[in-house]
Amino acid sequence: MSHGFELEGQAKPAAPKLGGPLGWIATLLDWINRGVLGASMLALLAASAILTASVFLRYFLKIPTDWQDEASVFLLVAATFLCGAYVQSQRGHIGIEALAGLLPPGVNRARLIFCDLASALFCAFFSWKSWTLFHEALVDGQTTSSSWAPPLWIPYSFMAVGMTLLTVQIIVQVLAGFGPQQEK
Repeated sequence: MSHGFELEGQAKPAAPKLGGPLGWIATLLDWINRGVLGASMLALLAASAILTASVFLRYFLKIPTDWQDEASVFLLVAATFLCGAYVQSQRGHIGIEALAGLLPPGVNRARLIFCDLASALFCAFFSWKSWTLFHEALVDGQTTSSSWAPPLWIPYSFMAVGMTLLTVQIIVQVLAGFGPQQEK
């Protein structure tokens, strides 16, 4: 999966127990991530139902639809961006493991922290730009160019919230990485 945390044939180690404010933030983030995961599952089901109904209406009943593509895209944007923090909490993003098995544990830990810091910086920038897009779309009343014309602040809000959650998740993991290591 990623980052060299798993050893072949062994279960993934449990996340370290965090205390103090960092532990509270991690627990709150875990609850938010699980709630968002459930909502994202429903969004994927809704998108597939909308597209299926659209195909049925257009091809069998000859009833045109002009809203289904954008509604489905908005739902897919929500599911994609909002689940990023949950996937990160599971270390489920794609990673290159070529170095993980070759490096000593201390060097591998430093590599992981460096990669997480770089990821946090990128995601923080993406979050900031997403919030900027959200604000502009909301203030200017921007809509899509279709005949349905839903407001663009909707997908931008999903992007902004999702990337913010992902940034916070990475920062929590970086800070936890500086804590004491558990013995295996």
